[in-house]
This record gives sequence, C-alpha cells and structure tokens, in this order.
Amino acid sequence: MSYDVGAVERRQLLSRTRSVTVVGASNNPARPSFFVATYLLSSTKYQVNFVNPRLDTLLGQPVYPTLADVGDVDLVSVFRKHDDLPGVAEEVIAAGARTLWLQLGLWHEPVADSAREAGLDVVMNRCVKIEHARFAGGLHLAGFNTGVISSRRQSAP
Repeated sequence: MSYDVGAVERRQLLSRTRSVTVVGASNNPARPSFFVATYLLSSTKYQVNFVNPRLDTLLGQPVYPTLADVGDVDLVSVFRKHDDLPGVAEEVIAAGARTLWLQLGLWHEPVADSAREAGLDVVMNRCVKIEHARFAGGLHLAGFNTGVISSRRQSAP
C-alpha cells in the first residue's frame, strides 16, 4: 500500500476540510505547532481547535484537554512524539474525524493502516500549514502569505 498522498489528493483533502484540530498545540512561539496555529487562525477559513491538557487558552482560543472534548472534528493535525501516535490515532478514530494528518517528521505505518481501515484519509510527514499555503498561493520562504499566485518574479513598482 502506498503511504505517500499526492499533491492532487492533498489539495482536495484541504479543500473539503472545514475544521482543523491541532493535537499537541503549544504556547511556545519557538515550537512548530505554535507557528502552524498562528497561520491557521490568521490565513485560513477553517474552524481551528487546539488540544493540550496543560493549556486553557492559546492565541485567544480555548484549548481542550482531550480530543473527545472538542466535539465535531474533521482534520486532526498531530504534533506528538512517535511513541504517542498509536494512542492518538485511537482517539482520532473514536472522535469520528475524517483525516489523520501527521506533521513533518512523523511517519507510522501501523497507525496509518489502522486509521485507513477505520475509513480515514491519512497524510504523513507533511506540514498542514505548508501544504495549505502552497495551494492557496501564499507559500513564501519566510512562511507568510505573500498574496501572489505566480512563478514569475514580480517587477518593482
């Protein structure tokens, strides 16, 4: 079974997504999950939810102690260590999510198998922020939205 989801499939998946729940969200600005959270809130139309039992709020949003506390979940973006992934996948499946998204550096074939067997789409070793920005035309080396959708260099005004 192929575990690499192509660009067309990732774009379709993100286009149909209505909410993104970040499991392992951090309030540390140096952490990738904080950067992704900031981007999702400022540059997308997604309903964004956060899960971390040690936080009450993040970027003005409530933070839920568990995925089960969130309620309706669609895409779950996971920022947890490799050994935690089987348990997280069980929670994602139980919550009725449509997509399990393992962030950059996370690859776990047994977890992917169980999620797919439960009917979920699975993306591994990809950043939801980078992929969304790529398809929205806002991918910039500094990681922010330039508002330009072109491969041509912009001329000076």
